[in-house]
Amino acid sequence: MGDPPTTSPPEPRDFADSSPGRFVTTRWSVVMTARDKGSPESEAALQSLCQGYWHPLYAFVRRLGNSPHDAQDLTQEFFARLLEKNWLGAVERKRGRFRTFLIMALKRFLANEWDKSRSAKRGGGQALVPLDTDLAEERYLADPSPALSADHLYERRWALTLLDQAMARLRAEYEGDGRGQDFDRLKKYLTAERGAIPYAEIAGEIGASEGAARVAVHRLRKRFREVFRATVADTVSNAEDVDAEVRYVIEVLGRM
Repeated sequence: MGDPPTTSPPEPRDFADSSPGRFVTTRWSVVMTARDKGSPESEAALQSLCQGYWHPLYAFVRRLGNSPHDAQDLTQEFFARLLEKNWLGAVERKRGRFRTFLIMALKRFLANEWDKSRSAKRGGGQALVPLDTDLAEERYLADPSPALSADHLYERRWALTLLDQAMARLRAEYEGDGRGQDFDRLKKYLTAERGAIPYAEIAGEIGASEGAARVAVHRLRKRFREVFRATVADTVSNAEDVDAEVRYVIEVLGRM
């Protein structure tokens, strides 16, 4: 999925309250697994991190002035060294936000390993995992603010990555229930202003009454808010941080 519609994102108050008793730090759990080099799941966990979050890091490296080829190599090498050099060894869940951990680790890597990693990759090193490098570069070039700093671009791409992940989760839910076509028809109304939603038109599209169309849109929007909130919650280490992180991500999306 590409960038979201340009309409305003949901207001923070629309998101469901957190449930501390059921809080699960999914991304940090993956980090914990990835750092255990003795675990057979370590490599798979690292690949999950790389595939899920490499777009924001790639954009950051590109904005520093690197060519597409160098940015791809450096980003790949960064994830490889997270495991090979045991940089994850000192990570603890109390470290807080996953986005902060990743960007700080990347900056340390670029400061300390820049020349070494470039030289190694020039030797023809193999990629850690297959990545859609063309898509990453396409998104980078399509960014509407070419003068945006590397740090701000990282934040933008991070927010969009979370939005993409939430949309993918929601689509999977609807497809699993045999409602994939409904999702495709209704998804464009996820961020629409309530007064601007053409329920009569939607009713015609889905072959239902206008009342049923209202219910369908309401349920989709409500579930999207829940899934988006859960996606953001995956990236923080404490339940009490979820609300602040949701507000921050929405703020970043609202700047676009």
